[in-house]
Amino acid sequence: MALGQRPRRRAREEPEREGPPDAPADPESVARTICLNLLTGRARTRAELATELARRDVADEVAVAVLDRLEEVRLLDDSAFAEQWVDSRHRHRGLGRRALSQELRHKGVDTEVANAALDELDPESERAKAAELVRRRLPSLDRVEPQAAARRLVGMLARKGYGAGLAYDVVRTEMAARGAELEGDVPDDDAL
Repeated sequence: MALGQRPRRRAREEPEREGPPDAPADPESVARTICLNLLTGRARTRAELATELARRDVADEVAVAVLDRLEEVRLLDDSAFAEQWVDSRHRHRGLGRRALSQELRHKGVDTEVANAALDELDPESERAKAAELVRRRLPSLDRVEPQAAARRLVGMLARKGYGAGLAYDVVRTEMAARGAELEGDVPDDDAL
């Protein structure tokens, strides 16, 4: 080998396949591979996998059989997914109950399973996360009139899925800690 040349790589040998070269693959094997590849990246719900299998034209009976087997071997568990999703999205993104509920519904998680996962979200933890979000945003609103700043902060919390009462209470408390007093009552949900 001459200086500066790269060594040649050996070609990978393809495993021998049974049957004719153009034979279609077993539908269950194809469906299983699709699901396992999707589950490799992150946990998914049964509904997400079913949607992807339907998109790839996997027969319904094959999809049901593969999904049932994945649940049987505990590679697919909507309850565990919902608990993990709620914990992660609340802790890292600061989302409140309403936003988390909407996301779980969008992912196809059953309402009862979603509610059970959301019940694990401690109200004190939710309040603390809302206060943390407000404290992080407050310095950027120092030059804004207090009422306008409060509206912005309450709006931010509402978009993150916090209820109006909790949002306004947290904003009022955090702004008071910085010396700003707010006038007026808690805005109703329509104002958000």
